[in-house]
Amino acid sequence: QTLIDMEDEGIMIDTDFLQNFKTETEGMLDELRQKIYALAGGEFNINSTQQLGVVLFETLGLPVGKKTKTGYSTDEKVLNGLYDAHEIIPVLLNYREVFKLYSTYIDPLLTLGLENEDRRVHTSFLQTGTATGRLSSKNPNLQNIPIRTERGRQVRKAFVPRNSDYTLLAADYSQIELRIIAALSKEENMINAFKKGEDIHASTASRVFNV
Repeated sequence: QTLIDMEDEGIMIDTDFLQNFKTETEGMLDELRQKIYALAGGEFNINSTQQLGVVLFETLGLPVGKKTKTGYSTDEKVLNGLYDAHEIIPVLLNYREVFKLYSTYIDPLLTLGLENEDRRVHTSFLQTGTATGRLSSKNPNLQNIPIRTERGRQVRKAFVPRNSDYTLLAADYSQIELRIIAALSKEENMINAFKKGEDIHASTASRVFNV
């Protein structure tokens, strides 16, 4: 019932912020495309791995990392391995990062936010969706909003409280599984380490290696 209530409640999206962010991101993608076209010597579908492979390994003559049944591999590992081989590679990696942010988060969240008059997004929570037993969500996945890059963190600003009387709060337990293990097993070394605020992994390693 709690999960049903959470789904029904949803979370509010600042659609004005997201619309501006979408427009800004589209402009950035256009700039990156033009840079890639200039470096490649012509236009092509950057999102097509087959066309990109031809451009990189035939037109530009870069060393081939690996091939698949459908052509040249252009995955992130391959591109990172070619990072210093040609100035087009860093631009491509930047383009992919921005495009993924746009297509996976910015555009879908804005679309979902505009579907409802109250501007609230309602995800579906799954209790059996992961092998570890952790809760997951879909349509949209609200548990995988990016945070590693500055532009990724900008997406999180789109989630807002319904009004000034409410505050969004994020909370997380520190090493909750290990704390439960320590409590259930009554293992004194682990319990003492947690009580002292020590890093449990460093504490365990020091005992194993006598340092």
